[in-house]
Amino acid sequence: MEGLEIMRNVSNRFWKGKNVFITGHTGFKGSWLSFWLQEMGAHVTGYALEPPTQPNLFNLLKLKSKIKSAHGDVRDLNNLKKHVKNAEIVFHLAAQPIVLESYKNPIDTYTTNVMGTINLLEACRENKTLKAIVNVTTDKCYENRENPQIAYKENEPMGGFDPYSNSKACSELVTDSYRRSFYKSGEKIGIATARAGNVIGGGDFAADRLIPDCMRGVMKGEKIIVRNPDSTRPWQHVLEPLAGYLMLAESLCTSPKEFSSGWNFGPKEKDAKPVLEIIETFCKFWGNDAGYEIKRNPNAPHEAGYLKLNSSKAQRKLLWKPRWNSLTAVRKTVEWYKVYQEKGNLSEITSRQIESYHG
Repeated sequence: MEGLEIMRNVSNRFWKGKNVFITGHTGFKGSWLSFWLQEMGAHVTGYALEPPTQPNLFNLLKLKSKIKSAHGDVRDLNNLKKHVKNAEIVFHLAAQPIVLESYKNPIDTYTTNVMGTINLLEACRENKTLKAIVNVTTDKCYENRENPQIAYKENEPMGGFDPYSNSKACSELVTDSYRRSFYKSGEKIGIATARAGNVIGGGDFAADRLIPDCMRGVMKGEKIIVRNPDSTRPWQHVLEPLAGYLMLAESLCTSPKEFSSGWNFGPKEKDAKPVLEIIETFCKFWGNDAGYEIKRNPNAPHEAGYLKLNSSKAQRKLLWKPRWNSLTAVRKTVEWYKVYQEKGNLSEITSRQIESYHG
């Protein structure tokens, strides 16, 4: 209980009436963030390509009727400028987010993740109402030494082996350069980057991601195919980092200089678990004889084997703390997909999970 006494909540009062601009709002995390913000009374404008999958969370939550949604590519600077001009707070989530896809299409990955960041920051320079920018990158932006004893802190070197991870490290460096070159190191407008671990939650339908692959397998009555059973990741429910991003944006608005830097939002150390343990937990909660089969591919492209974040800075300065352990995160995810499978009310289950998390 001691940790709970200094734990901070996202402020509903702060977000009510705020003009918020989100790139990538049609994606998995973007849809959860858009839904949460509009529930708190924010005026949300989203800018993104069409939803990346069918089905997708954006359409399932009927977000087009709840927020202002603009179609556009972050590589189109002029179009981006038109839509960001009245925003007070910007969340940059638009990205090519899949490691394996980045091996297939490295040019698209770099142009979206690097030039997209440059365009967003350039467009924001003309905005007269802006107070804060949060650029969402990834835990994979660090130069990963694959050492189980290391939990990366915010001042560790940027790197990244594959094109996705490396492009996000570049996005971090671009943000730092723009902050120092054009935004006077956060004197008036707060600019921060946010690095989160492997997020899971209902509504993710992407290819080559663990939980969506599990969900597709069990819904077809097939065994889940496991590529990398021993890979260890910092698993967390999607609401964990989103709460961190929201708290960070609040703090950037009140004290821009103090909070303009990089921030980790990862789970507790004990929730950095091997893929196989997460799959076994998923199967247990799903029931119905859900099972898996290990099929290693020795010729598969490189993916990080071990990765862990140190989030003590966010816990100390933002009073953000992980609330749901990996077991709860998987249980809540299965709960959401069960409602989806039964064609239930997805807005209701999403709202209920936010309320449960938020307390």
